[in-house]
Amino acid sequence: MHIGIPAETRAGETRVAATPETVKKYTAKGLHTVLVQTGAGAGASIPDAAYQEAGATIVAEASQLYEQSQIVLKVRGPQADELALMRKDAVLIGLLSPHHAEGIEAMAKHGLTGFAMEKLPRISRAQSMDVLSSQANIGGYKAVIMAANVYQKFFPMLMTAAGTVKAARVLVLGAGVAGLQAIATAKRLGAVIEAFDVRPAVKEQVESLGAKFVEVPLTDEEKANAETAGGYAAEMSEDYKRRQGELIHERAAAADIIISTALIPGRPAPVLIKEDTVKAMKPGSVIVDMAVEAGGNCPLSELNKTVVKHGVHLIGIANLPGLVATDASALYARNLMNFLNLMLDAETGALKVDREDEIIAGSLICANGEIIS
Repeated sequence: MHIGIPAETRAGETRVAATPETVKKYTAKGLHTVLVQTGAGAGASIPDAAYQEAGATIVAEASQLYEQSQIVLKVRGPQADELALMRKDAVLIGLLSPHHAEGIEAMAKHGLTGFAMEKLPRISRAQSMDVLSSQANIGGYKAVIMAANVYQKFFPMLMTAAGTVKAARVLVLGAGVAGLQAIATAKRLGAVIEAFDVRPAVKEQVESLGAKFVEVPLTDEEKANAETAGGYAAEMSEDYKRRQGELIHERAAAADIIISTALIPGRPAPVLIKEDTVKAMKPGSVIVDMAVEAGGNCPLSELNKTVVKHGVHLIGIANLPGLVATDASALYARNLMNFLNLMLDAETGALKVDREDEIIAGSLICANGEIIS
């Protein structure tokens, strides 16, 4: 079985879908040949020689790699020119944007068997394959580091001979994986932290990391509907959104830094930080909008730009894990390897797509020319 690792072609994508560590495991029993395109790991500081030492074959051209690879591991879904090079019977695994109907239709029409890691079921057996969590964890860390770099004051409280410097006040919107890591990172830097989430269940996690949980009082019906079956925050009522907006406006005006992480799968990001709220913030404050690629939690954010509006710095870098490409690639590659191992026979190396397995079935988006809902 030939496993192909192409170089990512999307602008700004520095991650790679396999590392020398995972290549060595794929090739350990001699059952698989791993093809790595020249320079595929360059953005993650992994030279071709490291892949060769791990047992991979370096291939110069993408066309040659795609022609030979029955299995293709990618970070991002293929663009049109990449798709045209792929085998009709190839198995593709990666972040395939399952809510982008046009892209999924093109993959299905080409004949690919596609697995979107975004659709991985959130069950305990799938934790070692959870790409969204591993990458969000890195994103939450990097968001705080970027905010600290832009913010023109210290994070910790300092008592000096020249007087006392107050600690920065950080507000984290959304206490999922990214938000919790942002809290932990800001806490290590000495900030005073508040965190907001529509899900009351995350209060204990937030407080265990040293942050104060701020919440909108919920009715019994709102409590029941605040979280999806998959553990994500759900779309809330208009009345709740009004109360939420008032609370966030109040807490944002007191904050120095906001890390905003709120996303609803398959839908535009909820607007949490309105322009009036930005106007009410202190000059020199910082907002890191981690939802910018889905429209942003703040309508003033600009995709892949850092801008200043109403005296507030808005950081709208979409691919934060790509700024920590070495570790992001290492975790991503392990996630994919654990997923692929579900379908590879340990003795023969043969590929078996067991659609009775809930992890495989839940991630499958196209097969045999059809889109799988």
